[in-house]
Amino acid sequence: MAQLSRIPVALLLVLVAGEAAATPYARGRDAQLASSYSRVFSFGDSLTDTGNAAILPATAGGPSSHAPYGETYFHHPSGRASDGRLIIDFIVESLGLPEPAPYLAGETADDFRHGANFAVGGATALDPAFLKSRGIATFVPVSLSNETSWFNNVLELLASTAYEEESDIMATSVFYFGEIGVNDYIFALFSNRTAEFAASFVPDIVAVTRSALNAVVAAGARTVLVTGMIPLGCEPELLALFPGDAHGESGCITGFNEIAQLHNRALNCMLRELRRSHPGTTLFYADIYSPIANLVASPGKYGFGDRPLAAFCGGGAGPYHFDMAAFCGTSDSTASSDPSEFLSWDGIHFTDAANRFIAQALLRGLYNASAMAEPQTALF
Repeated sequence: MAQLSRIPVALLLVLVAGEAAATPYARGRDAQLASSYSRVFSFGDSLTDTGNAAILPATAGGPSSHAPYGETYFHHPSGRASDGRLIIDFIVESLGLPEPAPYLAGETADDFRHGANFAVGGATALDPAFLKSRGIATFVPVSLSNETSWFNNVLELLASTAYEEESDIMATSVFYFGEIGVNDYIFALFSNRTAEFAASFVPDIVAVTRSALNAVVAAGARTVLVTGMIPLGCEPELLALFPGDAHGESGCITGFNEIAQLHNRALNCMLRELRRSHPGTTLFYADIYSPIANLVASPGKYGFGDRPLAAFCGGGAGPYHFDMAAFCGTSDSTASSDPSEFLSWDGIHFTDAANRFIAQALLRGLYNASAMAEPQTALF
């Protein structure tokens, strides 16, 4: 598979810059960006986690630590919830940077010289204690606030060396906030089984995301990419577990997609406010809802097979090939022949091919800042 081209990150991210991209500050940096970044710091859950869940005691030994995870690209389990790479891997590659270490795999400043990945599979945006107080059970004791605390540890460690000042570290780093909150919504659905209850957490989730963004901006972050919510109603897991819910033309659960749309509108509104408050920081919004929705609606158009709502690896007799009792990697699970034809790897996470498609859509600027934007003309 051909490498993604290395392109200036301002063009790479212009899909979402909104009013920020139109400023002289943003335009003036275009020529410098390709060589001005030294590292990437990333936050999120299993869609961004490159190995922390495989180390964290609460989740160690989980599915991503076993075959067939990693089989397509790494040819062995890599700690990623996919058969290959994640969106963040393609973004790091496009910047020409080495892979940042998972936070839990590093110890020294040298381990984090290329940045760090703080994302954890199963992590929530909201604190688990808060969710428990609302009757929602979680299984991973990590929230977005924990991840930002880990970042502070790494920043202090890097700044303690004689090589770089803290301000230089922040100015030469890209901060990637992968979608965060999907587990909050899914756990809420599991506990109450209504979209209205899950949607009631949108303001709280956006508020804690804002707090995390404020924390890195206050520390000196200059370039921050914030990913929106995926179309929840198109997840094979939820389609299999909520068979009675109303389905739209694409076959996805309408009410669950509306949660994601509400989240993305609120997130965009918050980012507009932050841009006005922090004109020295470029805050980008990455719309991943649209490329996924377009894949589901027209898989053949983009080189995928005709089962966009089915898991490549899983079990069960239904159309979604998902059964929690026959989860991918268990003895009762089965797999199709070619994961590149599928959007979903295991009913919850995306295939290497889907992640590549989504990343390319973002990198080429095919989607603008609207949560439900139509494809736009490519930038190059």
